Amino acid sequence: MTKILYFIIIVTFMDTFVQLPIISPFAIDLGASEVMAGVIVGIYSFSNMFGNIIGGIGVDRLGRKRVLLFAMAAVFLLLLCYPLVETDLQLLLLRFVHGVFGGILIPASFAIVGDLSRRKNGQASMAYTGAAIGIAAIAGPAIGGIMAARSEISYVFLFVAGLFLLSFFLGWKFVPRTLPEEKRQKVALSGFLPILKNRQVWQASVAAFALMVSNGTLAFALPLQVESFGLSASLAGAFLSIFGITALIIFITPLNKVYRKYSSLLLVLAGLLLIGLSLLLLPFIGGGTGTGVLMVVYGIGFALIFPSMNEMVAHSSKETDRGKAYGVFYAFFSLGVVAGSSGAGAMEQWMSSPFLGSGGFMLLIAMVLWRSGHVSGALFIR
Repeated sequence: MTKILYFIIIVTFMDTFVQLPIISPFAIDLGASEVMAGVIVGIYSFSNMFGNIIGGIGVDRLGRKRVLLFAMAAVFLLLLCYPLVETDLQLLLLRFVHGVFGGILIPASFAIVGDLSRRKNGQASMAYTGAAIGIAAIAGPAIGGIMAARSEISYVFLFVAGLFLLSFFLGWKFVPRTLPEEKRQKVALSGFLPILKNRQVWQASVAAFALMVSNGTLAFALPLQVESFGLSASLAGAFLSIFGITALIIFITPLNKVYRKYSSLLLVLAGLLLIGLSLLLLPFIGGGTGTGVLMVVYGIGFALIFPSMNEMVAHSSKETDRGKAYGVFYAFFSLGVVAGSSGAGAMEQWMSSPFLGSGGFMLLIAMVLWRSGHVSGALFIR
């Protein structure tokens, strides 16, 4: 059953990653300008925020499994609509609606993982969840690019739709109902107030925002840096894979014992420091070898942060408000994606180095969270 849930999470994030290499060319083929194509790419992450909040409310009031299956069915149907799109405006609208339902999937699936992790082995479950996302991040763009190159782009959407159809039936048959009916009846919209006052949810949300800002900076600036070395910009993908593979190794090997040994907040702080330092050093290295080493450091930082901040949300929330907690958390996650991709361009223009701005921001967030954890006494508490 748990393996089925991890497969569903892979498919959920594959939906995002597999489209990264193809959405811009698809939009331009439909007659979109470069500016419009950028909006079409970014609007998915923007509408994710609305879906995160809607899904967070829904999974607490209606049940995790019911909302998960509904969102998967909706995304399946939306993916079938992509080959029918004829204009860039139609694609823009479809991407917005797709982003909303894709956003609903996240709190639904993670609330189930959070429920189960409270009953079993805590952060180890979150580490495997991180591994599932890592697999999607590594395989998704490659699959999307290869399929688009060898066939029509529409086949990519149909392929992912098929994965969602399979996931729907697997989820319907194997994913358990983790929030009993009697507990759902106690849920009210006013339940958002405790979430907004929850220190650990806010700490995790701020960390998620910072992490995705750093990812957006890498996605924008690393190809430019690689080209400055006289190398092909396509090698930037290989360097990004290095950090993903590094994180994946930590997630699935005995190295994941670190999550049981140290407090979640302490691991988040260590990860922020490693990522901040790697970004600050990137402008000063002179070749591919140094870049590869710093991507390993970045990957270690990512591996420390991702399961830990998810565990903070699961640990600090009750069953009756865990969906809303993950909704708030992943809304910050989605906001970080939008801010990272757009802010990197602004930092390139103003500071000539997005890496310095993003690295400094990561260290600033680490200082804020250290102060918050020190005041609450939660820094060393597992």
